[in-house]
Amino acid sequence: MLSMTRFALGTRILGLSLRGKSSLAATMAKYRKMWKPTEPQNWALDYQEKYIPFSKNQLVDALVKEFHSSNREERLSFLQFVSQVDSSLVPHYYSVLEQLKTLYTPINPDRDTLQEFYLTDAERLTKEQDVLARMEPLLDQANFNKLSKEALAYALIVNHPHDEVQVTVNLDQYEYITFWALGQRIGPLRVMTATRAQRRGFFGTARIPADRHYFKRVIVAARTKNAHLVLKCFKDIPLEGLEQLLPSVKVRTSIFYRALLNTMLMVSGLALFVNVGMVVLSDLKIGTTTLLFFFAALMAFRAWKVFGQRRNIHSLELVHMLYYRSTSNNSELLDALTLRAQEEHAKEVILAHSFLLRCHPQHQHPLPKETGVETDSKPVEHLREQVEAWLRLHSGLEINFCAERACKHLKELGIRGAAYPVIR
Repeated sequence: MLSMTRFALGTRILGLSLRGKSSLAATMAKYRKMWKPTEPQNWALDYQEKYIPFSKNQLVDALVKEFHSSNREERLSFLQFVSQVDSSLVPHYYSVLEQLKTLYTPINPDRDTLQEFYLTDAERLTKEQDVLARMEPLLDQANFNKLSKEALAYALIVNHPHDEVQVTVNLDQYEYITFWALGQRIGPLRVMTATRAQRRGFFGTARIPADRHYFKRVIVAARTKNAHLVLKCFKDIPLEGLEQLLPSVKVRTSIFYRALLNTMLMVSGLALFVNVGMVVLSDLKIGTTTLLFFFAALMAFRAWKVFGQRRNIHSLELVHMLYYRSTSNNSELLDALTLRAQEEHAKEVILAHSFLLRCHPQHQHPLPKETGVETDSKPVEHLREQVEAWLRLHSGLEINFCAERACKHLKELGIRGAAYPVIR
């Protein structure tokens, strides 16, 4: 029963079933053979940015100034439309959140109420599958992108040269691993550290952060064996640092630091042996073998202490980074995700309304709600191009606007004053 549940979970939620693990391991081996890859293969096709980087209030203010400022009546009509959109979305998303919380309550690790009944591991896996499946539409509406196997393999293998903290992930410990991300940016990323107030380079100068891929928000859903589902959301996470968000990782020292520490230990040990060892051999008449054994034990102890101290420093930096970049966990994440989906829903509808009204000002009637009515592809495509051009102009980012979904939502609302594309 448990194996069947794990297989179903692996096929539906990017789980790490036997087939999934072997496929991921093969992809990881492919990236090990590459020379300094900078991004996952087919990244531009796999990741399509859909997140609208404006708050709803910012968007409404910009649209009022640009499209609805000709007269007072038009401005009031648009603001009334925005208010009606907000009022119509609240009951729907409240119902969605209540259903999601009902599913999640039996497996909530932060629950403070009494447990009604005991769940076996197979039952828990099944309920986790139901929760993640119910979250998929919300994540899509919130304009999150589900990261592919290529992105996961890239993150597990490739380390950025400026990342001192590196971790090791054992795939055999996990039942499944899934990442969702939005807001891809390329630029300097400030590193939170607990050991030094500011990164310094040579001669005491401040080190300038390098430009790199990172995400404004990342949601991770992971489960280790014989444990529970971990749902967490983080902010400002680099593409090469996704594996640091997983539970049950081990901090390791990078190859550069290991080589540097070993070189320093060898040089200091050799200097100590030449300056002290020779004196001990001549004055105390101690045998060469005994002295070499003593120095080898001393240097091994010193290396163990140095590497242990470095690992503790990196562990502290990792904890410090996750402390400042964590935004919500478990049940609180469901609340935040629902609110984000509601706001993205409203922003898409408001954008579609303004641009369709701009193109077809004569359409000032309630929208039809008949099922089976399809929108003409040409007006929808024209709407998508116009909105994407406007977003590119105001944000400087390439954003894919879901025009078909926005028109569908606009039709479902049926609010007076909303324009609608040509219906066939």
